[in-house]
Amino acid sequence: MNRIIAVIVNFLFFNVSAQEYQPRNITSIEIQNFKRDSTSIRAIQAVDGACVFYAGSRGNLGFTTNTGNTWTPIPIQFRDSLLPNFRSLGFNGTDYFAITIENPALLYKISKGIATLKYQEMHENVFYDALTFFEDAVHGIAVGDPTADCASILTTEDRGETWHKIPCEKLPKILKGEAFFAASNTNIKTIGSTVWIASGGTAARILKSTDYGLTWEIYETPIIQGIGPQGIYSIDFYDDKNGIIIGGDYSKPMENVANKASTTDGGKTWTILANGKHPNYKSCVQYVPNTAGKEVFAVGKTGISYSKDGGNSWVEVSKERYYTIQFTDKNTAWLGGDGKIGKFKL
Repeated sequence: MNRIIAVIVNFLFFNVSAQEYQPRNITSIEIQNFKRDSTSIRAIQAVDGACVFYAGSRGNLGFTTNTGNTWTPIPIQFRDSLLPNFRSLGFNGTDYFAITIENPALLYKISKGIATLKYQEMHENVFYDALTFFEDAVHGIAVGDPTADCASILTTEDRGETWHKIPCEKLPKILKGEAFFAASNTNIKTIGSTVWIASGGTAARILKSTDYGLTWEIYETPIIQGIGPQGIYSIDFYDDKNGIIIGGDYSKPMENVANKASTTDGGKTWTILANGKHPNYKSCVQYVPNTAGKEVFAVGKTGISYSKDGGNSWVEVSKERYYTIQFTDKNTAWLGGDGKIGKFKL
């Protein structure tokens, strides 16, 4: 009898698993906007439907824990005069970390509303673009433009207490004019011990490490490239094999040729999606959780777009301008933009 029951259970399990996820037909969204004056927000950490933390310009960090009813600012001023500009933000489950874009680079740990400087770097070309933690919440990584002939990559192995810059001899060589975009804190993605970093400018490539940044490989992509504002602005992976990239030419935001692509082999090869079709330039792309890699949102200064087939076709669901988006679950997303935070429910 037990054997018969086990066979029936296994049969039902595999049949349910075999059923394909049916994506939603979303044609519009209604966004709840929260004004955050005098700051441009390109990095958010969405914890849940009630809590989001943001990092913006002019030393402006802050958060809400009650769905935006009230906001708690965390102003940061360096040496009594400098209001640092932030475009990156990471979270290790208990504390937040933000790094500035200009010289000097300042990396802060924010714990219980108190900001503590954890890393500082001075160089005329220093410019950090994105920061995130791995799933273990122990290892973290930040990426910035090259100050030599490699990407500027910082790592931590102790939950962000100390940070170290990887020497160029341990990293792939960066081409002249190749750099990274600080558009949405999403030109970097981690799953397990793997990290992918997307570049732009004279080359649009993918840097990949499967061991927390100890060793690296680099892969070509067909995304538009060749001059400064062209390339990959955002990358996301649904799992360790299936990923998507988006970007384009920031200086020509209405163009949509070779500005989005997908991979099914972990980033080694990429295939152009919806070439010459909507959407045009976008600064952030994100898979919707628990949708089998089918539902995708892309946001930027040209509006918000949605795909229900993994990026092969898209519809515009809002004309509102946002820089970045992050989902907390299948139905809830937070957004960051110029002077505002947004939220919508599907």
